[in-house]
Amino acid sequence: MITVVDYKVNNLRSLENTLRRLGHDVRVTSDPNDIRTAEQLILPGVGAFGDGMANLRKLGLADPFIEKVKSGTPTLGICLGMHLLCTESEEFGLHRGLDLLQGRVVKLPASLRVPHMGWNQLHPKRANGLMEGITESAFVYFVHSYYVQPEADDIVLATTDYEIEFPAIVHARNIWATQFHPEKSQHVGERILDNFAQVRRGQFL
Repeated sequence: MITVVDYKVNNLRSLENTLRRLGHDVRVTSDPNDIRTAEQLILPGVGAFGDGMANLRKLGLADPFIEKVKSGTPTLGICLGMHLLCTESEEFGLHRGLDLLQGRVVKLPASLRVPHMGWNQLHPKRANGLMEGITESAFVYFVHSYYVQPEADDIVLATTDYEIEFPAIVHARNIWATQFHPEKSQHVGERILDNFAQVRRGQFL
C-alpha cells in the first residue's frame, strides 16, 4: 500500500490514478494515523513552501511524517514535496522545512523565465533502482520557480538543464525526491513511480 499525503495543496487525482493504473494499492489521506501505519509514503505538492508547511502542521501531519520517514519507510517527494523535505526554503521569506534532506530551496535566477514549465531532459549521475529503465536524456515534465541546492552533491541522482544545471532527482537513505512531476511525464514518469513502488523497507537501492 502506497500512502499519498494529502495536505490540501493540489489535486492528487492524477497521481492516484497513475499509481492505480500501474496496479498499485493507493491510499490518499490527511489522517495522521494513516501516516503512522504507512508502508510507503509519497509527499506530492504544487504551490508555495510556506503554505505547504503550515498545512502539514495544522493537519497534524508533520511530526508523524518525520517520525515515519526516520524509521526507514520508503518515501518519495514530488515537486513541492521535494522542497518540503529539505532543511529550509527562501520562497517568500525564510521557512523551515521537514529537514529530512539537508539542503536549501532557492529561486531560479532572475535571468530565466519562471516558472520553468515544460519538458526537459534527465541526465543521470549515478545508478539507482529508482531510475532502472530510464535512459540518458529522457524527457520529464517540470513546473516550478525554485529548486533544491543540496548540502552534499552525492545525493544527486540526476540533473536537468534550464540554462543552469540543478537536481532533478535526489536520493538519501530511504528518501527519493523529484523536481518534476512523474505523474505528468508519460511512460518515463510511470516507470519511475513503478520502480518506487517496488522498494521495501531496508531496501535502499
